Amino acid sequence: MNFLQYDLGSRKSGEIVEVTLTSGANVRLMTSSEFSNYKNGRRHRFIGGLAKRSPIRLQITSSGHWYVVVDMQGLQGSTNASVRVLPGLLPEIQERPLSEIPSLVRQNVPPPTESGGETHDVFISHASEDKDNFVRPLANALVGKGLNVWYDEMTLRIGDSLRQKIDKGLANSRVGLVVLSPSFIRKGWTNYELDGIVTKTVSGEQVLLPIWHNITKQQVVDFSPSLADKVARSTATHTIEEIAQEIAELLSSRA
Repeated sequence: MNFLQYDLGSRKSGEIVEVTLTSGANVRLMTSSEFSNYKNGRRHRFIGGLAKRSPIRLQITSSGHWYVVVDMQGLQGSTNASVRVLPGLLPEIQERPLSEIPSLVRQNVPPPTESGGETHDVFISHASEDKDNFVRPLANALVGKGLNVWYDEMTLRIGDSLRQKIDKGLANSRVGLVVLSPSFIRKGWTNYELDGIVTKTVSGEQVLLPIWHNITKQQVVDFSPSLADKVARSTATHTIEEIAQEIAELLSSRA
């Protein structure tokens, strides 16, 4: 059996494979094991089928080694093909009203156990590089709305324990914010660690609000695909005043 084969190598789930044909043909997108079955005349599973129009786009469904096969089985004539891999569709930032996520606000925050400690309305976890251009103005805006804000001690530096820092902030605050930026990512936090903190592992409730700051959707997806799907706010679409106002209204409604 004659066919054209294209070794795509190791690919990520969600990527798009675009196949351009000179005439109609069968296009099959297959994992390496299914491609082996195909070559040896065994039953095989694939994504695709008869392509009457060109180009055809198929989505990779799981990360791994993939192949594209083009053949004329059951058809007459011949065809030539070219193949390229495109990035997967990026998720839009989830911007549902914060009032729809009751788990963001902690009720009945216990008194602090440390001598001289106090409870706070909001804590902000952030990289030190983001303090001057965003975090301090946000903290000032929140304070201006009558909120008690803890942010200076929540500055994260290389070598810090992310979980210890955020757990401490959550223990003494009603709402937790994490400023997700290129500087934050460069600190070396693992994506599963941050994602596990943002969402309670057992209940699945979101307990921290990520704020995307000077970061693209692709950067968030590369860092943590599941984190990119969490409800968040972005400084690209919201002003500091708008973010502060929404948080103040959220806390006021849960007073």
